[in-house]
Amino acid sequence: MTLPKKQKADTRLLAQVGELADLVDYQEGSVVSRTVIDQKSGTVTLFAFDKGQGLSEHTAPFNALVYVIDGKAKITISGRPFEVTGGQAIIMPANQPHALEAIERFKMMLVMIRA
Repeated sequence: MTLPKKQKADTRLLAQVGELADLVDYQEGSVVSRTVIDQKSGTVTLFAFDKGQGLSEHTAPFNALVYVIDGKAKITISGRPFEVTGGQAIIMPANQPHALEAIERFKMMLVMIRA
């Protein structure tokens, strides 16, 4: 699975209180994403993965924080699998291969800080 094309940042949370889970919806057999912040210094993107969907192994040149909003996923970092559920977070270190797979439907927030 490849990442969706870059979208314009969603401004619904700009100076507003909102539910992250409501900003991205599940779609059968798909991975859905919505960019919330897109700056030179980093991005915040929300994802909704249907059960069995995922992102194949890849690397990124900077650390990435994953916060699981709901559901359950397996995140593999440098060959080591981690099971994460709603309310948990994990940091995927820069330049280390990582992959994601939805054990059940799950939503996550991905925060990437470019340094």
